[in-house]
Amino acid sequence: MSVKLAPSILSADFARLGEQVEEAISAGAEFIHFDVMDGHFVPNLTVGPVVLSALEPIASPSGVTLDVHLMTEKPENLIPDFIQAGADILTVHVEACVHLHRTVQMIKDGGVKAGVAINPATSLVMLEEILPDLDLVLVLSVNPGFGGQSYIPGSTNRIARLRKMLDDRCLERVELEVDGGIKANNASEIVAAGATVLVVGSGVFNREASVSENLFALRQAVEINT
Repeated sequence: MSVKLAPSILSADFARLGEQVEEAISAGAEFIHFDVMDGHFVPNLTVGPVVLSALEPIASPSGVTLDVHLMTEKPENLIPDFIQAGADILTVHVEACVHLHRTVQMIKDGGVKAGVAINPATSLVMLEEILPDLDLVLVLSVNPGFGGQSYIPGSTNRIARLRKMLDDRCLERVELEVDGGIKANNASEIVAAGATVLVVGSGVFNREASVSENLFALRQAVEINT
């Protein structure tokens, strides 16, 4: 699989959100990553389906994937609204779903792709039974809840182990997404371990360089291993 870049709007300037998303798309971003936090599953509150709905007309004409990550308790309560708002992929947490297969099927029944995320301290064993049903699996390389955190070094080994799990099951079609602390200086390491989608927040949306410049630097970094 080719490596896809997924700028996370969590780090964007919300006063210029549409403009920054347009710039990311023009610079070649394949995904726009949308973090949803409820203040319960993680200690922060972010945005809901109304904001996603506002971005959908910007993303849709370009074919960019709207990638929604539900860091919430009882994500099944939010799934219908995010499907209606235009999500292309909906990812829920293995730690938040009592009936994970049912939740994944609910997403697929809504006509969108299904993903499952896993926190840094959760064993990858928790994913074994659900992997064949997924379109995407998301490895958190920071503890979820806030943007701008540093990459947890042990995540690289977890990514490699998960890549082996997917390859051993002939599940190369499943995207292996990584989110947390990704910058141009560690992106190649993460891709070499087997990631196919890189979620980048403060590494794209910052004051040191433009969105386009940051995405160009990331693209150069990942092309070393593609």
